Amino acid sequence: MKTDLLQKNSQEVKSIAQSLGFEFCGIAKAEKLVEEESRLESWLNQKHHASMQYMENHFELRLDPTLLVPGAKTVISLMYNYFQQARPKSEKGYKIAQYAWGKDYHKVVKKKLQEFIMQLNQSIGQVNGRVFVDSAPILERSWAARSGLGWVGKNSMLINKKKGSFYFLAEIISDLEAWPDIPDTDHCGTCTACIDACPTDAILPEKNINSNNCISYFTIEHKDKIGPHMSGKMDDWIFGCDICQDVCPWNRFAQKHQEPKFEGPKNNLSKTDWEEMTHEVFNEIFAGSPLKRAKWEGIKRNILFNKKA
Repeated sequence: MKTDLLQKNSQEVKSIAQSLGFEFCGIAKAEKLVEEESRLESWLNQKHHASMQYMENHFELRLDPTLLVPGAKTVISLMYNYFQQARPKSEKGYKIAQYAWGKDYHKVVKKKLQEFIMQLNQSIGQVNGRVFVDSAPILERSWAARSGLGWVGKNSMLINKKKGSFYFLAEIISDLEAWPDIPDTDHCGTCTACIDACPTDAILPEKNINSNNCISYFTIEHKDKIGPHMSGKMDDWIFGCDICQDVCPWNRFAQKHQEPKFEGPKNNLSKTDWEEMTHEVFNEIFAGSPLKRAKWEGIKRNILFNKKA
């Protein structure tokens, strides 16, 4: 029976995911995300994407995986842990988001996805598809929620009830038919911890983020001078921001990752180390690091902006 085949394929997918170190794996039918269309359009129309003009591109592709992969039947969503440790409240150094402490996650996780496809082909037969790690116009959090891995929280992060939100999300869109999972329900309730903790009021109602006020946006994506409205609010962040995750009650269940490539010296550097660091030393220490996205000039700008506050 076809049902038996779909369930068998689903079990095989999840077995491979576990063997490759993905803690959670879910499956959803590949179809247009109708409910997300108006939300995405409204977010763009209100210019909450700030200078990230690329977010306006490929509108239909973001909503329909069958346009990205013709003949697609399923979207496999995966979660890969990057949690380092609970951030001490007495922390005095400059801060970078935990996901950026080690090697570039795009390369680390994508290599695992390529191995995933190879194993699928060996165990099930020829599977046609594409792998994605924050590398294409995909609403990855929506797909992860639809495949039962968690729910989109008020801070717009995908939250897993068992382990929290410190996870990289990845997807495989393919023509493999498999039994879909049941979406999770929202478990944020009346909690507003992330909204209350955000020093720039970047977290909006309806689980949206106003990038024009977001520390993460300004320290990574923004290429010009940082606006005066952010003065005194950056809280020593120089690459990304984890505030809304650090205060989320569900992250009390977070456990340290098991990926050696995510280890790094970033959390051990003092403010003096950062301020006196040369371009050459930066390139040496952060070779293959996500910090390269902001470049040395961007990191220095962020440090100087925090010092002036």
